[in-house]
Amino acid sequence: MKKRKLASLIIVGLLLLFIIATGFNTLTLKSKQPSPKPVKTVINQEAAVAHLSKAITFKTVSYQDRSKFDFSEFTKFIDFLQETFPAVYKNLEFEKVNDYALVYKWKGSDSSKLPIGLTSHYDVVPVLTGTEANWEQDPFSGKVVDEKIWGRGTLDDKIGVIGILQAVDYLLAEGFKPDRDMYFMFGFDEEIGGDEGANAIVNTLKERGITFDYVLDEGGAIVENMVPGVKQPVGVVGISEKGSATAELTIEGSGGHSSQPKDHTNIGRIASAISKLEDTQFKGDLRGPGEDMFEFVAPEMSFGMKYVFANKGIFEPVIEKILLQQPASAALIRTTIAPTIFQAGEQYNALPEKASAIINLRVMPGDSLSKVKKFIEDTIDDEDIKVTITGTEASKVSSVNGWQFKSIQQAARNVYQDAVVAPYLMFAGSDARQYDPIAKNTYRFLPVQITSEDLNRMHGTNEHVSIDNYMNAIKFYVEVMKEANK
Repeated sequence: MKKRKLASLIIVGLLLLFIIATGFNTLTLKSKQPSPKPVKTVINQEAAVAHLSKAITFKTVSYQDRSKFDFSEFTKFIDFLQETFPAVYKNLEFEKVNDYALVYKWKGSDSSKLPIGLTSHYDVVPVLTGTEANWEQDPFSGKVVDEKIWGRGTLDDKIGVIGILQAVDYLLAEGFKPDRDMYFMFGFDEEIGGDEGANAIVNTLKERGITFDYVLDEGGAIVENMVPGVKQPVGVVGISEKGSATAELTIEGSGGHSSQPKDHTNIGRIASAISKLEDTQFKGDLRGPGEDMFEFVAPEMSFGMKYVFANKGIFEPVIEKILLQQPASAALIRTTIAPTIFQAGEQYNALPEKASAIINLRVMPGDSLSKVKKFIEDTIDDEDIKVTITGTEASKVSSVNGWQFKSIQQAARNVYQDAVVAPYLMFAGSDARQYDPIAKNTYRFLPVQITSEDLNRMHGTNEHVSIDNYMNAIKFYVEVMKEANK
């Protein structure tokens, strides 16, 4: 009886210690958000809106088939910039790379400091044939209706090009002088990989020995209802982006008449391989940029969620299980598998001699292409299926502890005072990865507050941005240049 009572006391004591320790971790979790500073920037809204509106009218469309490019529209856009921002062209060094990529250098007073770079792109995706009538406003009209600017590029990414130049123009008028060199770099083929735009800029600057302290490109934005347990909008700054890889599974063998099939045909074996991959999946692991994100948002969560994340070492398996339940959060913690193409057969009564499948993978930092290939081969366990994989590795992971990230975070907080600003892992591609070889850090952030519907409009129908969002984007770029000067 005494032993049973003693055991009960020990269990109660351990439970009490557990509650005290985990409760202490929760209550002492400190916010990682800097206090916002009042923004005093006053932009000429009428002129700024007119500039973005006009920029949208140029059909600077990127096509996978480069022969379809209408470069006369790109030339008109470049001429428009020079006419619109004469002070920028007078005070900054300007050059064109590959005729259409644009580089502006604002000379700083202290050559001992590494420069920073702000980059965007002015090419846009085509309007899908047959969807033109679904647009409320013509996609290249740049019309201003209901306090919104409409058209291709309002979100992706002429807003970045015009927003940055508006900010520089404003700072020039204010007499601002940068301590460090600042570069503003605008690609013209980002939507098809950036090989002749951002990549050419990087090669040019690399030859000159230029190294950036950081480069800031488009990417994450400020989104409401993004993180469970956080009431405020969350602004996510990409500190890395996933790699994009294509795996092809192929099998060849005897065909024959469909009246006498083998138990396992070429189609069946490829289908089985895909089924195994979908059933197995890569292991979810809360690490790297995903882990960083929750470290920044956890202090702002409701108590229950904060308790779980403050004691991540204990609850990590539970957290990972929850994150894996939704595609968006699962993609944050694992390499994803998406079969997209299946090819086999030509005749309904003839067994195909060859079958193949294409799988798109978005690769986590730390998962190399060679590791991904081995995982596929081990999982499908079929020596007759050939696996080939091509693509890009994940970009490097940039720091969240240095002044570089903190200055971007501060600038965002200055403009969006209620937002929680945190690092994250970007799933899509951007020009930022091109700058990895010449930048110590690369970040990805589109300084607008948008909805999940707005995200779908970026490459879809009815792309538009509110005037308030656009004006805030300009103010952010002003703030980020000021913060980099400190």
